[in-house]
Amino acid sequence: MPDGAPRWIRCYDNGGPDAPDGSVDRYTVIYTNLRTGYCMYVGMSGAPFHPQGVCQHGEHDRTIDHPRHGHLGRRIEFKDLPPDCQRVVIHDYREIWQLKREDRT
Repeated sequence: MPDGAPRWIRCYDNGGPDAPDGSVDRYTVIYTNLRTGYCMYVGMSGAPFHPQGVCQHGEHDRTIDHPRHGHLGRRIEFKDLPPDCQRVVIHDYREIWQLKREDRT
C-alpha cells in the first residue's frame, strides 16, 4: 500500500447524525477495481469498534457511487477518515487483496 494508504478505494463523509442528511454510518468506503462483478463497501461511524459504534459491510450488483454519490456525502481522502475507520479499511483491504503486512500494491 503506497504510503500506508489503500490504492483502490473511494471514501465518503455524510456529515454524521447532526447533518441534514446525516446518519450514524457517517463514513462509507467503496472498494474498487474488484473483478468480482459486484461492489463491496463498508459504512461506519467514527468509532466502529465502540460498543455503540457502527461498522456494516455490504455488497451490491453494481457500484453504489457512480454516476452520482451525493447520497453518500462528500468525497474525502483516506487520511481524513478517523484512525479506527482507517484500521477497518486496511484490514478489509488486506483480506480482499490477500496482502501480508509487508506487501505493497
